[in-house]
Amino acid sequence: MPENPNPITIDNSVLILIDHQPWVAFSIQSIDRTLLVNNVAALGKAAMDLGVPTVLTTVGASGGPLNDPIFGQISEVFPDEVPIDRVSTNAWADIKPAVEATGRRVLLMAGVWTEVCLAQTALSALEDGYTVYFVSDCSGGVTQEAHDDAKQRMVQAGASGINWISVVAEWTPDYTSAERQAVNPGLLARGGGVALSIEYVLANMAVPAGSA
Repeated sequence: MPENPNPITIDNSVLILIDHQPWVAFSIQSIDRTLLVNNVAALGKAAMDLGVPTVLTTVGASGGPLNDPIFGQISEVFPDEVPIDRVSTNAWADIKPAVEATGRRVLLMAGVWTEVCLAQTALSALEDGYTVYFVSDCSGGVTQEAHDDAKQRMVQAGASGINWISVVAEWTPDYTSAERQAVNPGLLARGGGVALSIEYVLANMAVPAGSA
């Protein structure tokens, strides 16, 4: 792929998925929970397909009276990655060594709840000089107001909001590249209206001579 002019690239970013767990997600009201699962699984699949380092973390997933593992749709994408489990709502201290090991400074964060674990972690990463984007439609709050307030708080601290489709598009701006072809199946499977657009484009692309 030609050099990517975007601020978020395959080579400079890390995806961080925070507390996408069933019990934590029960009380989310800012986004339909089925849509949340769809979106975060799609983003994780794109990261996996493109080789973008991904850090998974959970809060209280085990050790208590009940287990609360990461969404099965995420563990299916990353079957060999064990989430970093924590007892603190601020994940930064626990995940910072894994982030530092990548050598990358652009962080793409998504999490539940937006107003607690995601916001606290994002603010700490900003304080340490990282560039932080929060993936809004892969995150959720207990109310729409709580979600919106947390987004505003993160923006005021220096973070930027983005959605999962935009992340994938920034990673793969050249739609003729092998990288874009790698993520098209995931976009078609989980992209909703965007998937319809991609399906239409693919149906109307010229078929190379001799390939029919």
